[in-house]
Amino acid sequence: MNGRFQNIINSERPVLVDFYADWCGPCKQVPPILKKVKDDFKEQIRIIKVNVDKNPVIATKYNIRNIPTLIVFKSGIPQWTGSGVRHENEIKEIVRQQINGQ
Repeated sequence: MNGRFQNIINSERPVLVDFYADWCGPCKQVPPILKKVKDDFKEQIRIIKVNVDKNPVIATKYNIRNIPTLIVFKSGIPQWTGSGVRHENEIKEIVRQQINGQ
């Protein structure tokens, strides 16, 4: 997954990565929020999930200490990081800023 992950986040289009684990209760609250974000931005953003238990190298590389953690990448560079369950409007505003190049 590591090589594939690098290819995905190297996109010019913002990529929102949801770092989670199957056993994490709060992590289960994130997918419905991200679905609303995806519905709003459609093809302007890519959203992927990374299970930290199955991808420890990626989780370590990006210093994931708490889950859920969201990171927005653009051209392979982290632009924003948020830990914990974030409000839909906050995520949408971050994504909007990345799409608009701010």
